[in-house]
Amino acid sequence: MVRKYRIGEPIPTDSVVAEIEITSGEIPFFTRDDEKKSLSLELGDSDRIWGLGETTRGMNKRGWIYISNNTDDPVHTEDKKSLYASQNFLIVDGNDRKFGIYVDTPERVTFDIGYTKASQLVISFDDFDFDIYVVQGENLKDIVHQFRKIIGKSYVPPKWAFGYGQCRWSYMNADEVREVADKYDKAGIPLDMIYLDIDYMERYKDFTVDDKAFPDFPAFVKEMKDRGIHLVPIIDAGVKIEEGYNVYEEGVANDYFCKKENGENLVAAVWPGKVHFPDFLDDKVRKWFGNKYKVLLDMGIEGFWNDMNEPAIFYTEDHLKEVFEKIEDYKGRNLDINSFFEFKDLVGTISNNPEDYKRFYHNYKGRKIRHDKVHNLYGYNMTRAAGEAFERLSPDKPILMFSRSSFVGMHRYGGVWCGDNMSWWSHLLLNIQQMPALNMCGFLYSGADIGGFGADTTEDLLLRWTAFGIFTPLFRNHSAMGTRRQEIYRFEKIETFKKLIELRYSLLPFLYCEFMKAVEQDEMLFKPLRFEYEDERSAEVEDQLLFGEHLMLAPVYKQNATGRYVYLPEDMKMFRFRAYNDYDEQELTKGDHYVKADLGEVLVFVRNGFELPLVKPALRVE
Repeated sequence: MVRKYRIGEPIPTDSVVAEIEITSGEIPFFTRDDEKKSLSLELGDSDRIWGLGETTRGMNKRGWIYISNNTDDPVHTEDKKSLYASQNFLIVDGNDRKFGIYVDTPERVTFDIGYTKASQLVISFDDFDFDIYVVQGENLKDIVHQFRKIIGKSYVPPKWAFGYGQCRWSYMNADEVREVADKYDKAGIPLDMIYLDIDYMERYKDFTVDDKAFPDFPAFVKEMKDRGIHLVPIIDAGVKIEEGYNVYEEGVANDYFCKKENGENLVAAVWPGKVHFPDFLDDKVRKWFGNKYKVLLDMGIEGFWNDMNEPAIFYTEDHLKEVFEKIEDYKGRNLDINSFFEFKDLVGTISNNPEDYKRFYHNYKGRKIRHDKVHNLYGYNMTRAAGEAFERLSPDKPILMFSRSSFVGMHRYGGVWCGDNMSWWSHLLLNIQQMPALNMCGFLYSGADIGGFGADTTEDLLLRWTAFGIFTPLFRNHSAMGTRRQEIYRFEKIETFKKLIELRYSLLPFLYCEFMKAVEQDEMLFKPLRFEYEDERSAEVEDQLLFGEHLMLAPVYKQNATGRYVYLPEDMKMFRFRAYNDYDEQELTKGDHYVKADLGEVLVFVRNGFELPLVKPALRVE
């Protein structure tokens, strides 16, 4: 059962597709405080809080503050309160009550979940205008099911998008891409995608290709496709300001860009330098920008990833001018501890400055609305522009699409990757813990950058992460310019990597079947143990996952570990895979076990009454 309540005059988000009448009266479970613009809920000692999508920390969100404010921040440490997404659905799981709530508003929302006061969940708002959906069901899985039914079906990518993908920011030309394909093929390692980061563009301009680095791009796309490899280019939110660039000139001529209060187009900066931001919240702008993907579709491209769409801002022209003026005050001064940190903080405010998000406006549903009031909808509507365009431009062929920034509702148009993570063991664990909460909000086609994007990976970290990535729908190795190169053919244990990726391809028919079942039945692909088992021990396990109906996963996520402790909530059969055709099997009883798992070994636990189908792997999904 889902009930809808309304406070004030909320800005619509289009995240809920079901027609639900507003229920009058007080919101159940919560105490309302209009003066503090908050809702509060008393928490019992054993209450757990699940959800909130792509956030930091563990599966149970209790004990920290989370702020829905889509943020370009690559350092995903435990002290961070906001990442790239705002997915305001959570479940209160207590011994005497279980219910879900979805806070439907594009504004900034703060979830203080037992941080300020251990016994309270407090949801506070900048403006007290929102819809809230209270979801009740038979159990935790049913609550998610009821929520997923009202927000619409999850996006389904083409089948080849479930293969292995290789990406690096710094594939500078066609020959470097060919080298990657050649070396994977020479090693006999399956590969379906090579991703193109910003280097393929002509001076970082959307919907362009650098003809010097990638001459005759359509022929190159066909060459790769004939080898069974799909090229997947990036698209960024900012449009370069440049005379003669058709996207820029059309946007200016038709008033498609976000404007400041005085009517001038906002001038911000990202990769190309100065840019304008398309007003993706405007229907006609979405249609215009979405149609631009046709430029690359006509060249044979069948997949894209949208980036920098929080939107990320290196600087705005206005704020940069303010900073330069203030810097003059510090010239010639003796900078003591106070003035030094003032100066440092001043320079540090240049990128993603909160005040910059108040400098421009949107034309949204017939209203002029300041950006910070609808900030969390920007990336969602960029990907919506693409998804709606693909329905027009490619109705018979699915197109791969995933995004960095998101909001509930975007799950209908594309998947997500978890942004610019780091090559840290803690981020492998974070990847494991984020997957169920993303699934709760409808984001099934999801994953993190295997091996980590920033910092230097290690061979053992990449092996352990690949072993977990076998099960994530988006399975992509991605690293940043300036970091250690992490294409797997560069490492000593190349045969071990090959066997892991072959295992992914051996499992693919099964994995795809479980994915489609989750889509069609509005279910989760990844679940915490608590969602299937009611015992208290299962509620505490945050480093194991249930996958579909059949499996439990227990990844190794600590350096130098040769095994781990695993809790079995029921009798299961354990498979220790070294390859798709090389494994041990052992029946284990309910309870705690220490199990060995050397580098290159994958632990898979099959529940009673199920079987695990394997096929002979190939070099391509097709």
